[in-house]
Amino acid sequence: MSDVKTRARPAAILLTPASEARIASLMASAPADAIGVKLSTPRRGCSGLAYSVDYVTSANPMDERIDTPGGTLFVDGGSVLYLIGSTMDWVEDDFTAGFVFNNPNAKGACGCGESFTV
Repeated sequence: MSDVKTRARPAAILLTPASEARIASLMASAPADAIGVKLSTPRRGCSGLAYSVDYVTSANPMDERIDTPGGTLFVDGGSVLYLIGSTMDWVEDDFTAGFVFNNPNAKGACGCGESFTV
């Protein structure tokens, strides 16, 4: 037997404390069959890809799993390459609230900020 030590693989994206708190809040009011929330990048918007966060009821082995104190974030396996190195934050102000992404892979975004391109 070898004494080779392996280090844990870093998460595909970094979560701020505010985004972890929002995941906990979402899971506290989630449907009974939800096992976490899932981040994906479906094709839509004028730039091509958008960020989408939805409840998930079953784990897909191809998805990246990020365990947080308040719940699990799954990152769609087909979206991981677009998101590696990103930071996911939760921002609220007087007019809006939502997840905000700092994505080093994005080469451009539409004027309204709803979609991005890589």
